[in-house]
Amino acid sequence: MAPLTTGAIQAILREFSQQRAGRGRYATAAGGLAPLGLTATGGIISDYADGPTVYRAHIFTSTGTFDVTGLSASLPNTVDYLVVAGGGSGGKTDAGGGGAGGYLTGSTPVTPGNYPVTVGGGGGAQTGPSPGSWSKGNNGSNSSFGPISSTGGGGGGSGGGASGGNENANPGGSGGGAGSTRNSTPHRGTGTSGQGNPGGIGSPSSGGGGGGGAGGAGGNGSTPTSGSGGAALSSSITGISTSYAGGGEGGHSNTGGGKDPSAGAGGNPSGPGTAAPANRGGGGGGGGGGHGDGGAGGSGIVIIAYPS
Repeated sequence: MAPLTTGAIQAILREFSQQRAGRGRYATAAGGLAPLGLTATGGIISDYADGPTVYRAHIFTSTGTFDVTGLSASLPNTVDYLVVAGGGSGGKTDAGGGGAGGYLTGSTPVTPGNYPVTVGGGGGAQTGPSPGSWSKGNNGSNSSFGPISSTGGGGGGSGGGASGGNENANPGGSGGGAGSTRNSTPHRGTGTSGQGNPGGIGSPSSGGGGGGGAGGAGGNGSTPTSGSGGAALSSSITGISTSYAGGGEGGHSNTGGGKDPSAGAGGNPSGPGTAAPANRGGGGGGGGGGHGDGGAGGSGIVIIAYPS
């Protein structure tokens, strides 16, 4: 081994002095070495600092396992979690937007062992045959972390000449928006308590309701606009504030309504609804006039974090 240079020795002495004074990178307020948190594997691992505390986040964008291999002797052996299910897809033709996937956050104690993680997929795009097709959207799939499970978002109802219940949106983590229809009064999808909100009501003429979001209900369709998607919720569990679980906006024959800019998806006039982005749990946009297809819902995500 090569001998230490004078500069290296001076750097070590400075770090040792800072630790004794409580200012080193390994120091605590009491001037000792920082305690170690629990140890675990699984997902994409990302470390970040929040003030004097360093956190480790395990980000699951697909199904896997969170494996706790060791506990801490000095820090609480609990983890924070965010579990977002897949969003529902929008319906077809003047249709309602898809509801967002269920949004659950909290903390739970852990012990050594394996915790299964499931990341739900978004509801598939509604692309029935055209012309003559008025189909409601598809629900998203559930996400889970051990026993903690969030519910997939509800598919949006179809509009135009929908019948046979297709104009009614599906319930879910957040409910889908009802489609516009001249044949009956469509029903918006209900949300799951503690996870999301209901979708919006469809216009009796041509505006679909917006899908519900984790932060609010979907907007109601009216003439001449469709309903906006329900608001998303933000989380900083990864150290960066990010929005999840926004509802998709409804479709309309003439124009599209507003949408959540970060997690939901827009319905286009006289065309297909927009697909929601991956791993945000947003609802897909409702299809516009001219037998526009419904946009796919976004896949979910599971994030687990703890002080390390």
